[in-house]
Formats: sequence, structure tokens, C-alpha cells
Amino acid sequence: MSELVDGVLRGDRRALARALSLVESSAESDRDAAALLLEALHQPGVRSRRIGITGAPGVGKSTFIETWGHQLAEAGSKVAVLAVDPSSKRSGGSILGDKVRMPKLSSHENVFVRPSPSRTALGGATSSMRESILVCEAAGFDTIIVETVGVGQSESDVAEMVDLFTLLVLPNAGDEVQGIKRGIMEMADAVLVTKSDIESHRSQLAVAQYQSALRLMLPSQPHWSTPVIPVSAVTADGLNTFTETMNVYFDTGRTAFIAERRATQRRAWFESAVREHVVLSVLSAPEVVTSMRDITAAIDAEAVTPSRAIRKLLSSLHITISEAS
Repeated sequence: MSELVDGVLRGDRRALARALSLVESSAESDRDAAALLLEALHQPGVRSRRIGITGAPGVGKSTFIETWGHQLAEAGSKVAVLAVDPSSKRSGGSILGDKVRMPKLSSHENVFVRPSPSRTALGGATSSMRESILVCEAAGFDTIIVETVGVGQSESDVAEMVDLFTLLVLPNAGDEVQGIKRGIMEMADAVLVTKSDIESHRSQLAVAQYQSALRLMLPSQPHWSTPVIPVSAVTADGLNTFTETMNVYFDTGRTAFIAERRATQRRAWFESAVREHVVLSVLSAPEVVTSMRDITAAIDAEAVTPSRAIRKLLSSLHITISEAS
């Protein structure tokens, strides 16, 4: 463990990869070791930039990160890209092809790209994403980019892990009602209209439509107006504008707000972990395993409805729920 910790703190890539594999592991035997590792790597007050990149499949997330991340690395930033690949619900496998989609970026000496499977996690990220972010920060990366699976109703979980939540949209996705999901738009700290080099007039129209839609929504945070920026990963148009926007966002005058936001995220992380571990502990108890087997058999035989089965299970655990629930 001490060698692994020392390797991560030195920025050794092999040690970093081993550490990330440890915190991502779902094996019971690795959980205590992962907790010890995170405790040893804990560095309060680390100044870094956590950027979330989300958008519908085909919007160009990987292409954008490839070009923009390379610009940041060339300017001297140490960039870690944590990319989430969707897992098959049937086989459980993932392609993990982000290094292939980002060949130029992944080969840069200031960049570390880590693809991870989503497994059964919702919210666009893996269940261990918060831990992975902390490990990368301990390894000296000042910019952490989290690329999510794809926009969806549960994509909001990613916003609780990053400082700057960025939504990528297409210029031809339809009007401001059909082309967006209100919930995800309200959480976006920046909106980028991608592929603006293809049809510039459509891109400008989309920018105006999204700006109009944002005026009808609550801002993502106080004293911040969500910008809508047309960008092109092919021509690099708009990328410098987004970088300038990011620099303004992380200006020292906003340090207190970002610190407060991270404190809120840590509390949410703790509460989520409590729920996860309590559920796992309860479901692994021998008496619950027996009850679940019996009740599942009753559901299969249509002897009881699922809603009634839940009440029977909770009753066997001496947990009461109100009729309203």
C-alpha cells in the first residue's frame, strides 16, 4: 500500500492505473484496501478544475475532448480524462474505446485517459467516479475531465461530482423545446453547440434558441449566466472562448462558491454511500436472503403483487411504511 501511495503521489502512471483499478473494483476484498488508499491520498484544499462533459450520443463529446484537452495540455495543464463507456445490460461488457477515439490526446505526456465501464450505475458516471477524481488529483492532475455515458434523465448525478457542468448539443436538434431536457439544461453551467463548422447559420440559430430557452429557466447557480457557445472540434473555433469562460468561472473571486459546492457534493457522496452500504448490508443478511427467495417465488407464481411483496418484506424486517407511500 505504501508503495502504491508513493507511486501515485509521484505521478507514476502505472501506479495511478493500479490505484484506479482498486477503487473501481466491486470485490469485497478490495473495499477496505480502497478505503485505506483514499485516506492516504486525501489532500484537503487541493486546487483543481473538475469539468463534466455530457451530451447525447453522436454530439461529439470525445472529439471535442480530444481537441480541447490537447490545447489545455499544450498550454501546460496536466489533464486527466475519466471517460465512461456504457455497459451491456445483457453481457455486462463495455467496449472501452475512448483511447482509440482520442489517439492524439491519450499519447500526450501531460494527459492520462482512463475509460471505465458504467456497469449498472445510473447518472452517466460510474459508482466510483468520485474516488477516481480524488486519485487523479493526488497524482498531480490540475484539470479533471469527466465524459459521461450520454444525456438522460438521470444524468444529473454527474453535476454533483464536478465544478463546471458542460452540456454539448447539436445545432440541428430541433427547437428549444424538443432539442433539450429542461432538467439537464437548468443544471448546465455552460452549453456548447457543437459541429458549428458544418452549417454556421443553423449553429447561430441554435445558439439563439438555447439562449432564449435558458432565460425561461432557473440559473444553474446564483450570480452566473450560463453561456451558449458555438464550437467546432475540427476547426477549433470557439474552443478558446470556452477556455476563457472556464477561467472566468474558476476566478479567485468564485473560490468560496466552488468550495461550498464541493462541500455540498461531499455530503451528497456520504449520503449516497450510506444508502448503498445499508442496502447491501440488509440484502446480504441470511434472514433477508431467505425472505427474498420466498417472496420472489410468490411473485413468480402471481400469488402476490410486487407492491404487496415489498410491504411483506419490510414487515419481516420490522420496518413500517405509511399507506401514502
